[in-house]
Amino acid sequence: MTHYLTCFLVAGAMTVMTTSTATAQGNPEQGARLVSQGDGSGVPCLVCHGADGMGNDAGGFPRLAGLDAGYLAKQMEDYKAGRRTSAIMQPNVDNFSSQQILDIAAYFSSLPASATQASADTTDGQLAAGEKLVREGDWDNYIPACSSCHGPASQGVGSSFPAIAGQHPNYIRQQLTAWKKGERSNDPEQLMTAVAERLSDEQITAVAAYLGSLSPDSQ
Repeated sequence: MTHYLTCFLVAGAMTVMTTSTATAQGNPEQGARLVSQGDGSGVPCLVCHGADGMGNDAGGFPRLAGLDAGYLAKQMEDYKAGRRTSAIMQPNVDNFSSQQILDIAAYFSSLPASATQASADTTDGQLAAGEKLVREGDWDNYIPACSSCHGPASQGVGSSFPAIAGQHPNYIRQQLTAWKKGERSNDPEQLMTAVAERLSDEQITAVAAYLGSLSPDSQ
């Protein structure tokens, strides 16, 4: 079973990487204007994600600064098309054109990412458990390491596997829980769904705490 899951994940990741195609380029200067002005019907991006793209842990708003532009563009397109759902995001991107989405993605991708602030409630035990799951997985329960797809330092791989080092813990916890419950399903080849459904709530909290404790440029 372990061998099967490993092959499934590797094959899925390879399929995603080999079938991805180049996309049009975004203009970060135009993106900066759109981030500050919005799409004309919703609130501007900077209200939740900040002009610096660092988001907000308490609100569950993810850090966008420094993330792959292709990944960011896909998420916005998925919100717009209903492939990913959010009562906040969908009405705030629904009037953006595909080029405007690329511009916004280019802007956030161009920003430097700074470290997030660790929660005061995080324990050493949670960090240790999270590090093990991120780096080694839990093969007794058929859970592969996060690094299998997101890279050895959780810095992301291409536009399909985003950087998760230094992402806000609350956001990571929300998304893993959404995949586990079947509330999110826009992951490549359902790879995240296969992992999240095997994670306990305690493991999700530990993974989120550990990834949030990392520097965005950790090695």
